[in-house]
Amino acid sequence: MNQGEFGADVSLDPSDPYARRSQTFPRLEPEMMDRVSAFGSEIEVSKGTILFSRGERHTDFFLIKSGSIEILDPSGDGSLRVLAHQGEREFTGELDLFNNRENLVTARAAEDSRLVRLDRSSFLRMMSAEPDIGEIVTRALILRRVGFIRHGQAGVVLIGPGHSADTLRLQRFLTRNGYPHRLIDSDIDPHAGEMVAALKICALSLPVIVPPGKSVLQNPATQELADVLGLTEAIDPAEVYDVLVVGAGPAGLAAAVYAASEGLKTIVIEGVAPGGQAGTSSKIENYLGFPTGISGQALAGRAQVQAQKFGARLAISRMAVSVDCSELPYRTVLDDGQKVSAKAIVVATGARYRKPDLPNYERFEGQGIHYAATAMEAQLCQQQEVVVVGGGNSAGQAAMFLSQWVRHLHIVVRGPGLKETMSDYLIQRIEKSHRITLHPYSEISAIDGDRYLTSVTWTNRMTGKCESWPISNIFMMIGAAPNTEWLKGCVKLDKSGFVETGIMAGTVTSGSPFETSAPGIFAVGDVRSGSIKRVASGVGEGSVVVQAIHQYLKQIPRL
Repeated sequence: MNQGEFGADVSLDPSDPYARRSQTFPRLEPEMMDRVSAFGSEIEVSKGTILFSRGERHTDFFLIKSGSIEILDPSGDGSLRVLAHQGEREFTGELDLFNNRENLVTARAAEDSRLVRLDRSSFLRMMSAEPDIGEIVTRALILRRVGFIRHGQAGVVLIGPGHSADTLRLQRFLTRNGYPHRLIDSDIDPHAGEMVAALKICALSLPVIVPPGKSVLQNPATQELADVLGLTEAIDPAEVYDVLVVGAGPAGLAAAVYAASEGLKTIVIEGVAPGGQAGTSSKIENYLGFPTGISGQALAGRAQVQAQKFGARLAISRMAVSVDCSELPYRTVLDDGQKVSAKAIVVATGARYRKPDLPNYERFEGQGIHYAATAMEAQLCQQQEVVVVGGGNSAGQAAMFLSQWVRHLHIVVRGPGLKETMSDYLIQRIEKSHRITLHPYSEISAIDGDRYLTSVTWTNRMTGKCESWPISNIFMMIGAAPNTEWLKGCVKLDKSGFVETGIMAGTVTSGSPFETSAPGIFAVGDVRSGSIKRVASGVGEGSVVVQAIHQYLKQIPRL
């Protein structure tokens, strides 16, 4: 193994960012250094000077003119582990330079050094004014975060039973928000007991999160975890945004990218993590420009960085619970009581999978019943038999991905087949796979188990025949229920709860097909009545709606 200065095995794996030193820690050309220097100020620091520490917000950007800097990973016992040693013509930072979240690492001068320092606003101006440098910097910041995630560095430790609902809930939250972590499965790891004892906690308190320099979190709520890790940002109730985007799925992120890039003051509110329902897809293969496919999480991650690079703010782990649309600016209330004021609102809250009415269903949610099929879930069911319920593209993508990991996969659908609801390329692959069996005219009729799910029964609605299998994992991908409860009383909804827009909503203000019955409130993506439930169409709607927002903002008085 090649154990380099990054403390990770980087031998013969080109996908590892630490094996791509020239991209992850690039050296700027002298003329590029001059251009960057024009945006900052030159400083001299002595050996041992702390430039920034883990947990700080608004970290500055440093370009090394001479000397060197150590990037350090603080551990729980207060010690500092060197992650990287950066030298002349290199620069500091990772993705948190684009937002106001807490920084993940500490930087210290390894020797007397001469640096160029750019504060946050100067850094963002430089990134906008110097696009060739911005491309190099953005790629490096993304790769550094990918390296942290891949090697479990600069993050937290999660200790708990690998199949428990709360462990999976916390792991999903960290994974989908791109937060580095290392899982210690207390059911199988022989060292887990020692760690629990050393932390002086009861095993009944598992799962726990162990962040460096902070108290152990015993089975925290998702919102509490986000707050402690510094992922959330305080919102000034007196600030009025041009655009509030509610929901960070493909449609919402597209709206944020185009709105922010066109100079609109933009904020995005997201209840869980960027990506929405699409973010749980293991691979999207029919999205334009990605011939080999791209995971929903990767697509959302790139879009999130893109929006923040243009200046959009992203507030996660906060749900919109109501909106006062009786006067301008509109005021949206979040579940923690914070209020966001905006002249225009883009509703992009999407839809969620429906839940069947089954005994024991809630008992096994997260402990055998899943709504996403990513590498995390696939590892739970290696060489097992699993069930995918649903006949749409999400179900097909999940089936194809999981079939690479499992012993056999069953697709259960209520209809006669997949032709009416799934793309042809997925149907053909499913039909050719010897690891997948389709069960038409069928539905899950019973689930059972002890601590975890162990048995699944489905019934053929045409014949009445029941089949029971020793299955521990079900992937539920049926129907769509819109996330529109917070909008009731403000905009017109159809009988299923989706937002009516355009002619359907009787809009007259802008003539936009995405404007709702309330002027200045627009709906895009899966939450819109009559929308096409595809990632590409959601992205298209999110980008196009910004033109209508510009027209609307010109018509209203200055606020």
